[in-house]
This record gives sequence, structure tokens and C-alpha cells, in this order.
Amino acid sequence: MDEQEHGPLAGPLAGFTVGVTAARRADELITLLRRRGATVVHGPALRIVPLADDAELLAATRELVARAPDVVIATTAIGFRGWIEAAEGWGHGEELLAVLRGVELLARGPKVKGAVRAAGLSESWSPSSESMAEVLDRLLAEGVAGRRIALQLHGEPLPGFVEALTAGGAEVVGVPVYRWMPPEDPVPLDRLLDAVLAGSLDAVTFTSAPAAVSLLARAGERGAREEVVAALRHGVLAVCVGPVTSLPLQAEDIATYQPERFRLGPLVQVLCTELPARARVLPVAGHRLEIRGHAALVDGVLHPVPPAGMALLGLLARRPGWVVPRAELLRALPGAGRDEHAVETAMARLRTSLGAPKLIQTVVKRGYRLALDPAAEDKYDG
Repeated sequence: MDEQEHGPLAGPLAGFTVGVTAARRADELITLLRRRGATVVHGPALRIVPLADDAELLAATRELVARAPDVVIATTAIGFRGWIEAAEGWGHGEELLAVLRGVELLARGPKVKGAVRAAGLSESWSPSSESMAEVLDRLLAEGVAGRRIALQLHGEPLPGFVEALTAGGAEVVGVPVYRWMPPEDPVPLDRLLDAVLAGSLDAVTFTSAPAAVSLLARAGERGAREEVVAALRHGVLAVCVGPVTSLPLQAEDIATYQPERFRLGPLVQVLCTELPARARVLPVAGHRLEIRGHAALVDGVLHPVPPAGMALLGLLARRPGWVVPRAELLRALPGAGRDEHAVETAMARLRTSLGAPKLIQTVVKRGYRLALDPAAEDKYDG
């Protein structure tokens, strides 16, 4: 996990912990989340390896040779060169080159342009930003309805790219020069699954359908598939980059959230909207108390709270203004045993963490209560 930032200008995701299952574009997504204050748990659900068995690539090549597309998008130099070399090995090299000479050939970046030209071809256009988002914008601006577009896949599909083209009316043909495989080291994914089961994640993000399938498969291997599915149904938000990505989760009756625009930025914005909306906000002792996944915001200032303190705070917040007995609070403490002094210790630390001791009142010989503002008592009565 990364360190949570402090300060009065807490970001929209401050206090929340988000799981990231992406492999190839994980750094970009993690950066976006951290900039908004989230703590991130990264557990890649996939790894990307070159195709050892070229049957899928051969089938796609034959399909494109038999029925030429309108557009071909080359995304990586090594992948494009590998495709041409494989086609030559199958005896389809000249046919494929002839097809590529007659289509709109888009090359992402200078390395890809070099590979295209080394094959004796010329690109129709290449984005100055080397961004596939710019490629998508260009295609959508041109109009893709009724067009057949071949996309050289480079391992992990671009979040939302195919979905956006399909939604615009295009037929998209994938050219798979890589294969999806389970992660070589499953430990990070196992840690993410452990966090899901422990309830310490507020959301998990998915940028591809195979990542969702892989996560559930790994949970099954560990004998915890039902528990992980239950956690994603109740409590842990599943946020997907697009409708195709969400299908394996929806098949398990897991509700998913996704942006209207199938890209990473809008995906993060969904989290920035949905997670704070789930936070409990209470007027307590003249302050605004907002309870988030592993922290509390007091008047907009972030206060990280230890797990024991969050357990107590959550229980108090479920009955704001009401006295919660020590025995009940003790049962909420993880591993506390039967010593009620553990409640006093945890409560003292919680008050210190919140930075406003008067938020929680001690009711002698009875327990503790949140000092709900009098004006709000009728709203929360009973």
C-alpha cells in the first residue's frame, strides 16, 4: 500500500482504498488515483506474453486477407513486425502487405511508423501525442459507422477503445499478437484478494474483461470464490472501464459502475463520485464528521484512523447520539478478548486520531456516544 496524504485539502478519494487489477497501464491509473488522495493496492490479475501458438493470429490474418478492412491500427513496433514476419512464414506475407497498402493505416508513434515503413508501407496518419486516445478521437470524428477496423492488440486491451468504436457502429477485428496469462507471481493478486475479503478495500477497478475473469479464477483456486463474489456484491465497489469489461462480473450478479466515456480518467471520476456518496456524514459537536473507508474527515481535514478505531467509530456512527455499551464495543474490536480496558485504550487512540476529543462522549458506567448536534437529534432518533 502507499502512504495516505494528510491535509485540509483532502482529495475526493482521501480515506478510501482502491484495488487496481490492471497490468500494462497500471502506473497511469495508480497515478490518477493517488493524485485524488486514494490509497492503492495493486494486484495485477494478468501478464502479457507473445503468442506461442499462432492459431489465433493466423485466423485473424486469413480473415483480413479474405475481406479487407477499411482501417488498420498498428499499436506497437514489435507487434507489427511480428505480425508481418508470421504472415510471411505462413505464406500470406504478400497478400497481407497488399491489403495494408490499400487501407487507412494508422500508426501510434514514431517506433510504429518505423516498423510500418520498414515493411515497405506508408502510414496514413500518426498522432503527435503517441496516444491511442488521440487515435480514437480522430476515428470518431471521421465517423466509424459501417466501417471495418482491424486493431493490433498489444496484450492488455486499451480501456474502452473497442467499446467506443463498437458503440459508434464499427466492426472491430482484433489482431492478437500477444496472449493473456495468469500473473507469474500471484502474491500481489493474493494480497488484493485478502484485502477484499478483509473488507479493507472500498473499490476494485477493472480495465479488461480477462482481468475480471482471472481475479475470480484465482479466488476459486484459493477456495474463496463465493466469499469474494459476496464481497463485491455487498460493500466493495466494482468499477469497470466499459460494458464489455463488466460482463464477467455481471454474470455473477455483481453490480458494476462504469463511465459514459470508456477511458481511465472518466473511470476515476466515477470513483470520485460514488465513493464519497457512500460515506457517512454527521454533524457532531459542532463539526462535520465524514466517515470513509480507513479515515475520517473532520471539517474537511483528513485524519487516518487505525483499524480498531474505525471499528469503534463505525459502530458509534450506526447509532449516532445513542449510547453504545462497552461490551458491544468490545465485540467490535478485532482480537480484543474480554478485557473492557481494550475499549478504553482504543477509544483514547481514536479520539487522538480525530483531533477533536469532544466528538465522542463518555457516558459513565454505560459506554460511549457520538456527540450529535442537538438540531440533528430528531433526524437520527430511533
